[in-house]
Amino acid sequence: MPPPMKLTIIQTGEVPAPLRSRFVPYRQMFEAMFDRTGQGFEYQTINIADGEPFPHLDRLEGVVITGSAAGVYDKLAWLDPLRDFIRKGYQQRTPMLGVCFGHQIMADALGGEVRKSHKGWGLGRHTYAVTERPRYMQAAPASLAIACSHQDQVITPPANAEVILASAFTPNAGLAYGNGAALSLQPHPEFDDAYAVALAELRRGNVPDELVDTAVSSIATPSDSAQTADYIARFFKKS
Repeated sequence: MPPPMKLTIIQTGEVPAPLRSRFVPYRQMFEAMFDRTGQGFEYQTINIADGEPFPHLDRLEGVVITGSAAGVYDKLAWLDPLRDFIRKGYQQRTPMLGVCFGHQIMADALGGEVRKSHKGWGLGRHTYAVTERPRYMQAAPASLAIACSHQDQVITPPANAEVILASAFTPNAGLAYGNGAALSLQPHPEFDDAYAVALAELRRGNVPDELVDTAVSSIATPSDSAQTADYIARFFKKS
């Protein structure tokens, strides 16, 4: 039996402070998501937002770039090194996944446009049309319902990216890249329902109550996160 594939989690943010006593860190959410697929992974985490040095790409089997409260337009010391890391990884065809902020910074680094959307916050469970089916998503249904929490969006995808998930609120919600080794998603398949609800409630007072109420009630929509995680695992395993 071959050894498990090692995924390097590039941590760019953390669970908001008011929620940390109730929920595990983002790295553990991703580990649990991949473990549930049963496809055999090991993990290491590099917290670049806390100043840990970037790993050497030549030594990496797969990369996961997490969500963050940061925006691609922020003035943070680690953003330009992360862009360089993404570009080099893309050139080397290192398998790479970006989620939420990870999705946005991958698009930004590879030539797309990202900004805070005039549509405001996307919260709760959103349903995305499956617009294209890469090899690892051949069995995907017409749509996937996944939790989200974001204001920023990929407005214009990079020229070398194909839109695979889309909604009226988030037209560029999933991108598969032309090198065959890069994938990014705006929604969060690693979030469980309790955390998605807690994030929505955390916005109460800063966004209209009716938006939070709609987000909370949307969690009654059955989740396709487990199915999405299986597609992601197949992406990494090239199956």
